[in-house]
This record gives sequence, C-alpha cells and structure tokens, in this order.
Amino acid sequence: MYSEKVMEHFRNPRNVGEIPDADGVGTVGNPVCGDVMAIYIKVKDNHINDIKFKTFGCGAAIATSSMITELAKGKSLDEALKITRNDVADKLDGLPSIKMHCSNLAADALHEAVKDYRKRQEKHQNG
Repeated sequence: MYSEKVMEHFRNPRNVGEIPDADGVGTVGNPVCGDVMAIYIKVKDNHINDIKFKTFGCGAAIATSSMITELAKGKSLDEALKITRNDVADKLDGLPSIKMHCSNLAADALHEAVKDYRKRQEKHQNG
C-alpha cells in the first residue's frame, strides 16, 4: 500500500520538532481525517535556513511532513512556495489516492509558514 520511501520517512522522520523562535509558522488541519500539521521555519538571506515540523496524524501525514522539510531546506522563499502537493507525493514515490490529502496538508503548511514570515516582516518594517 505505501511505498518504501513513505515507510522510511514514517519510521525515521527528518526535522521533527519545534523552533521556539521561528521566523514563520504554518499550521493546517484536515477536519475530515483529524490530521494537524505545523511547520516552523528560520529564514536567513531570504532562504529557509532551518525547518522543523510537528504533526499529529497518520503515517502518510508524518511522511509528507518529513519530506516537505527535506524539499524546502536551503531553498529561497519563492522556491519553497513553488513546491506543490504533487511534488511531495512524487518524491515519496506516490501515495495511495485515499492519502493524497496528506501531501496537500504538507505543502499548505509550508506555504502558510512562508506567508506568516512575510507578514511578520511587513509588520516589522512598517513599525
């Protein structure tokens, strides 16, 4: 049912945790399945310098959270916003169609974290 890559990221998720002084945080949830994801980013020179996640959900939700952090780390903010839901699923060698909503959450949480960072920067610049 799950690819070996999904199982690997579920068993050994990368970048788990919280960044207490994060520059941006994106939290999303899916009321249908109960999955909740939070992505924390640290930004330096307009690039994602550090990224962590906390996910409450199924194995696919944890695997997609782990994969999105791997895909986004080191990328510019604009590059991070271009990471799509399908990119996440493709990098995991596919997800069962019933679990595709999990990759949606991961990409959405990353995009929300970048938006949050940019909103904070705007507020900071406008005093």
